[in-house]
Amino acid sequence: MRNTSGAWRTSWLSEREPVVCMDEKPVVLHADLRPPRPLGPGRELRRDSEYERRGSANVFCGVEPKAGRHFTKTTPDRSSPEFADYLLEIAEQYPEADTIHLVLDNLSWHSQKAMVERYGEKAGGWLWERFTLHYTPRHGSWLNQAEIAISLFSRQCLGRRRIASLRELRREARAWNRRVNRHRIKIDWRFTRRKARRKFGYERNQIMRSET
Repeated sequence: MRNTSGAWRTSWLSEREPVVCMDEKPVVLHADLRPPRPLGPGRELRRDSEYERRGSANVFCGVEPKAGRHFTKTTPDRSSPEFADYLLEIAEQYPEADTIHLVLDNLSWHSQKAMVERYGEKAGGWLWERFTLHYTPRHGSWLNQAEIAISLFSRQCLGRRRIASLRELRREARAWNRRVNRHRIKIDWRFTRRKARRKFGYERNQIMRSET
């Protein structure tokens, strides 16, 4: 938890050390078997209960909370090559930054190995060094502000409609990303270090020692 809260201390707007939070959202693709009944005067949109499942996709949701910059990318799956490509796209957005603080969960492919396997030892190592990693603790994914970005995306972009293909999902995700970036939708995060100490029950100067 302290690793994550270290990013909170620098989470104000900083061009030299921006804080970006990221997470992945699986999306199931569905197609209507019958066209929905359109809206009309005094008539709601009606959708048939039957649908056809068309597989699944993944959406990377990233956000620089204090700047209101969103990085939404749709991919066929959630894999280490896709993760490496996504980090490269984020790094390209901050060419002048000394480091990019990245808050993410501790999945096995969220590692330098994914960069090296994708881009080689030299380029992959360079890309990994562009970031300062802050992993959320086990059962602590709610500490990642990307969860809020995912909630916004789910409600505002996906909603309750059915999306039938990866191409359609990409188009809708890009449109939503342009809209929130145009309006600079920020996240008002209020969970401070002081609140974290109170919630998790440790003192300010308490030293965490390993059992091994």
